Amino acid sequence: MNSALLVVAIVAVALAAVVVVQRIKYVGLEQQSKKDLQNFKEKETILQKEAMIKAKEALHNEREQLNEDERERRREFAQIENKLNKREDLIETKIQELTDKEVDLDKRKDQLIEREDLLDELIQKHTTELERIAGLTTDEAKKILMEQIKNDLAQEQLQLIRENEAKIREDALEKSKEILTTTMQRCMMEQVVESTVSVVSLPNDEMKGRIIGREGRNIRTLETLTGVDLIIDDTPEAVVLSSFDPVRREIAKIALEKLIQDGRIHPVRIEETVEKSTEEVERKIFKEGENATVDMGIMGLNKELIKTLGRLYYRTSYGQNVLKHSLEVGHIAGMLAAEIGANVAVAKRAGLLHDIGKAVDQTQEGTHIQLGVELAARYGEKQEILHAIEAHHGDVTANTIEAVLVKLADAISAGRPGARRDTLEIYIKRLQKIEEIVNGYEGIKQSFAVQAGREVRVIVQSEIFDDLASQKLARDIAKKIEDELDYPGQIKVTVVREFRTTEIAK
Repeated sequence: MNSALLVVAIVAVALAAVVVVQRIKYVGLEQQSKKDLQNFKEKETILQKEAMIKAKEALHNEREQLNEDERERRREFAQIENKLNKREDLIETKIQELTDKEVDLDKRKDQLIEREDLLDELIQKHTTELERIAGLTTDEAKKILMEQIKNDLAQEQLQLIRENEAKIREDALEKSKEILTTTMQRCMMEQVVESTVSVVSLPNDEMKGRIIGREGRNIRTLETLTGVDLIIDDTPEAVVLSSFDPVRREIAKIALEKLIQDGRIHPVRIEETVEKSTEEVERKIFKEGENATVDMGIMGLNKELIKTLGRLYYRTSYGQNVLKHSLEVGHIAGMLAAEIGANVAVAKRAGLLHDIGKAVDQTQEGTHIQLGVELAARYGEKQEILHAIEAHHGDVTANTIEAVLVKLADAISAGRPGARRDTLEIYIKRLQKIEEIVNGYEGIKQSFAVQAGREVRVIVQSEIFDDLASQKLARDIAKKIEDELDYPGQIKVTVVREFRTTEIAK
């Protein structure tokens, strides 16, 4: 019991000791905390004072900088103000000078007006005196002077035109000869004269009866299917095929030759043969058109246009094969374009297609130019090609160099000797028209169309025309012939002015 109490007492003493120790530690910590708090407050006070000092210093520095900037701007403003004042003084000075000059000009103007009035008065006096001496009024003198000046200027103008024309003609002639000679030497094409009839040879005269058939049924069938007239006359061993359409005539010729070779001639066989011949000719037409485009180096031409172009193989104009003529025009136009730096591709394409309308002008209404433009436009040709086709006979003015070259190439191909042959009626009408144009001018004694219409000689009255007027007349006649006539090649106009003096010795 005592031991237990002792243990309890010891434990109680120990607990009390622990409590006392903890109390002592707490009191020490509380005192330390108060001391640290006091130190922190003192440091905080010091930091606040330092921050306040730095802020005042920064504010002071900023204020000094602002003051300095303000002083600098004031100095700049003062300089600008001085400059403006100087400029204002300069402007006022100039205004004053201009004012003085204006006053001076007004004085001079008044003086000039006075002098002008005085001069007018003197001119009027002198004019009156001159009119009195000359016996002419001012208007009459002016009229005489103007007439004299007009005559002098007309003479000088004609002389100048003559000199310039001679120089231009000389230079152009040499250059054109060089270009045309080179072109024509490079383009040599065979010309074949064709007509509107074809002759088919027969093995014997008995074949004529078989071609005619019983009661003429064979010849009627052949004429109906082909649209060609068969002329069977006394010509030995020959049958003549006549048609304005060369394609139909060719079909009939091939069909008849096959029938003669086969020997079986009756309506059914004729129909079969004509059908096969038509197909053969159509293939040949396309082949000829294709060969023409390949020969010219033209790509992208519409197939229908190629086929139409091939029909020109069977078309002639004044005896000249139109497809060969078109090829020649394309080659010549391309060479001329290469010589002068124009578009060679356009010139060749337009040259090949320029007469495409002749493939259909026998079956459709319109000129070959109108039909050609419509065909080319329908199958997608460009405007520059259409314009060249439209202008190659001068129906419209050629506005491009390629159109001019196609027109020139067409004249070269058609106008050179042997290329075409005119009918006698057309030839005579052309000569009569040339002489009619020439005789329409006043002062013409006589006129003669010579050298197959290649030249016209005009004899004028010498008392009406002098040398310069004769030259002007030749130029006017040539221009009128160009405007009113269609002809291959060129026509030379020669004006002859003859003066004769006759005396009789007695």
